[in-house]
Amino acid sequence: MKTKIKYMLLALGLVGFAGLQSCRKLSDINQNPNEAATTHPQALLTKVQWDAFRTWRGTGPLYALKMIVQTDGENANQIYNWQRGSFDQYKLLRNVTKMQEEADKIGVKSYSALAKFIRAYYLYNLTLTFGDIPYSEAAKGESNSIYMPKYDSQKDVFIGILKELEDANTLLKDDNNPIQGDIILAGRGASWRKLINAFRLKVLLTLSNKTTDFPFSIPNEFAKIYANEPIINDDTGADDGQLVFLDIDGNRYPEFNSSGYGSGMYMDSTFIARLQAYKDPRLFVVASQTRLGKEQGKALDDFSSYEGGDPIAPYAQVNAKAVAGRVSKVHDRFPNYAVGEPLSLLGYAEVQFILAEAAVRGWITADAADLYNKGITGSFLFYERYAKSKEGSLAAFVAKDRLTAYLSQEKVKLENASSTEAKIELIMLQKYFRSFHQGGYTAYFDHLRTGYPSFRKNANVKVAYRWMYPQDEYNTNSKHVADAIKAQFNGNDNINLPTWWLK
Repeated sequence: MKTKIKYMLLALGLVGFAGLQSCRKLSDINQNPNEAATTHPQALLTKVQWDAFRTWRGTGPLYALKMIVQTDGENANQIYNWQRGSFDQYKLLRNVTKMQEEADKIGVKSYSALAKFIRAYYLYNLTLTFGDIPYSEAAKGESNSIYMPKYDSQKDVFIGILKELEDANTLLKDDNNPIQGDIILAGRGASWRKLINAFRLKVLLTLSNKTTDFPFSIPNEFAKIYANEPIINDDTGADDGQLVFLDIDGNRYPEFNSSGYGSGMYMDSTFIARLQAYKDPRLFVVASQTRLGKEQGKALDDFSSYEGGDPIAPYAQVNAKAVAGRVSKVHDRFPNYAVGEPLSLLGYAEVQFILAEAAVRGWITADAADLYNKGITGSFLFYERYAKSKEGSLAAFVAKDRLTAYLSQEKVKLENASSTEAKIELIMLQKYFRSFHQGGYTAYFDHLRTGYPSFRKNANVKVAYRWMYPQDEYNTNSKHVADAIKAQFNGNDNINLPTWWLK
């Protein structure tokens, strides 16, 4: 009898256990106790930064900026005939979103702040590239099961970006803990605030044509940040947002051993001629002498031993000139030096030019000429620190005596520019000079915004304001992309049609 009761109780216990189990989620039952259900955001940060700070690597922007030409085929960027862009930066947002989710779970504000900054950076690039983009519903497939996100207007995207950057600054203001896994600024929250606020200024200046079509005063917001928030102001590069490379497998400079430099890639006559016209010694750290210049025994700092290819001539014609030894190659330090130079997302030199333009426009009260000179100085110092080849440093070409001589030229001095427009033209030219392999399409977007510097085009070539949306969007998110194209371009997804920020 006791045995029968024992088995009856056991059976009832099993039924009860089964009943309890039937009320639990399978996801709870299947959790592996030996695997963490969460991860610290620092485990994601290094990869997130590595991806973000290498976004604009490669030579693509240099063709559009008339810095290099191709002699063995037609390059679409060289003739402003690109077509579809890529939404790959949305894929990179997945890790950014996950990092922010993990930071929010454990209440670590600094990682949430960096996630907001990098998200804002990606979306800034994307909206300038395309126009209206998914923003409010972007990267919410896992959290909200939104797999076909709606497109937000470019105006709303910019409003959102600026709010996220403001939030990022506020979060870091309240969190002084060191940031682990940080390969950009070594965990210094104070330096991150400077970078984030400087980027806020960059975004605001991007909207210089929309000061009457925004929910708040763009010049006033710029002035408020400039007056009250820390920004990059150290010419040593200590606070620059840049990725430094190492001579270690998987960590080398992206252009190291790139085959393109050894084939049909040469310097563009546009870039060469402008540097020669200003007797700019930065020419000697970005370009190589022509073969004829070398054969004639000319010094490396002889401006006459450098020459470029015409970007609007038939490439066969430019190739013939190159074969004759009369076109400079890109300096061999780029493909031959494993460490190369850092890739700068935003650094001291560019920030000074941003401030100089704002001062010229009357947005801030500051000495525009002084800021402009600091921008040029920052560019020279960058090359003095990092322009190295296998043979050694190229610092002598951009040393202090060269910088002093350069700044003393009458045509270089900002105070000699006769009007506001002439001053902005000179600032844009100097921003352009510093952007060889740096800043992606920033100088091209500046060209679209201000008209400076001018770029040569054939008479039948139209201005390319944007890229067409990716084919994948047509395939998987057709309704929303169609709505965006209709709202902006009356249904015509065309690279030659400007978006809101340029109208």
